[in-house]
Amino acid sequence: MRAAAGGAPPRRAGGIRVRAPLVESVSCYCRVDGGLKTVVSARKFVPGAKLCMQPDIIPNKRKSRSSRKERSQTQSPLLPGLPDELAISCLMRVARVEHPNMRLVCKRWNRLLSGNYYYSLRKKFGMAEEWVYVFKRDRDQKLSWYAFDPVNQLWKSLPPVPPEYSEAVGFGCAVLNGCYLYLFGGKDPVHGSMRRVVFYNARINKWLRAPDMLQKRHFFGSCVINNCLYVAGGECEGIQRTLRSAEVYDPNRNRWSCIAEMSTGMVPSNGVVHDGKWFLKGLNSHRQVVSEVYLPASKMWSATGNEMVTGWRNPSISFNGRLYSADCRDGCKLRVYNTETGSWIRFVDTRHHLGSSRALEAAAFVSLNGKLCIIRNNMSITLIDVSDRTTVTEVDSARIWEAFARKGQHRSFMANLWSTITGRNLKTDIMHCQVLQV
Repeated sequence: MRAAAGGAPPRRAGGIRVRAPLVESVSCYCRVDGGLKTVVSARKFVPGAKLCMQPDIIPNKRKSRSSRKERSQTQSPLLPGLPDELAISCLMRVARVEHPNMRLVCKRWNRLLSGNYYYSLRKKFGMAEEWVYVFKRDRDQKLSWYAFDPVNQLWKSLPPVPPEYSEAVGFGCAVLNGCYLYLFGGKDPVHGSMRRVVFYNARINKWLRAPDMLQKRHFFGSCVINNCLYVAGGECEGIQRTLRSAEVYDPNRNRWSCIAEMSTGMVPSNGVVHDGKWFLKGLNSHRQVVSEVYLPASKMWSATGNEMVTGWRNPSISFNGRLYSADCRDGCKLRVYNTETGSWIRFVDTRHHLGSSRALEAAAFVSLNGKLCIIRNNMSITLIDVSDRTTVTEVDSARIWEAFARKGQHRSFMANLWSTITGRNLKTDIMHCQVLQV
């Protein structure tokens, strides 16, 4: 008998030359698919069976590099009957809502969906899906957050926010690389102002830590320019004036750095990145309205035009190169800033006025699947195709959210909804809205 690696040297037993049994260097009959457990008389081919065809294999013996390579070549395919390249091409077309179930199929699928390669292919071939993520504070001042799948019209539950942010106020929220959602700074009732930074990885559905900011601050301004996170101004507990300092986080270097200070301290109320510049508007220490603009090219702050600041209202968004702002409380009317005339002009009136209650107040504008998305405090969503002003879509997300809330986890929302119906003030507010692409 000859071994697979060219034959093993003979052994001596009582003076008699005995050859080693026939054993392959990498695979054996024990590696036959476990499905053979259902076949009668196949026990000796099944992993874990007592009758093993490899009596001389030492389980804990360290495998050589060549053995690992050969084993990887003989491992089970991602999809039976298909090469892995074609299998990945099939798997990357699976809807995002099914990804948690895909992770449970096997270890290889779980590893595939935990890496960047799979998601980079989805993005490259236009299969990545955008979901809306909403941070909401309830009547008990507890922070909760939810994801909305616009394709399947579903609200999804998410892992709880880190404990230090469950009751925090004045924190920042931003998205880097399209799929990492950051929470940073803020004020915790127990620890006061924070430098802490955490981020949520939408690909693996987990919260992770990032380097702390250089300065403790809350109620500050923040933005993302060239995939770098900028923060400026705000307040710090123990300091009797507003902050002028600013800093930037570069995810490639994984560190924070100081940038030029603003000319005056500010607690920003409005902020937007438009035409590659960061505009901020807020109140200084004397409660006066001030505004500044940061130019990344020169790394300096400068004054802004009065016309833009005067007509600038929240929420606002820079979308397809144009700056949009709300022209009414529920966001049914929009204005756009005309850079040539330096003035705000009426852009669109959806004629779907919902009301002026706090529940129907527009909380945020975001870009969703190429459309301008308006999100209100009652979780209703309106989509506007700015290329065709007549195309306005009302997503029935408020009713869907109501059904989602009835499951028992969010009873406070139902109480708030009833308060709205009876004319009482709604005491829940959307703190932040972001869109993640996976």
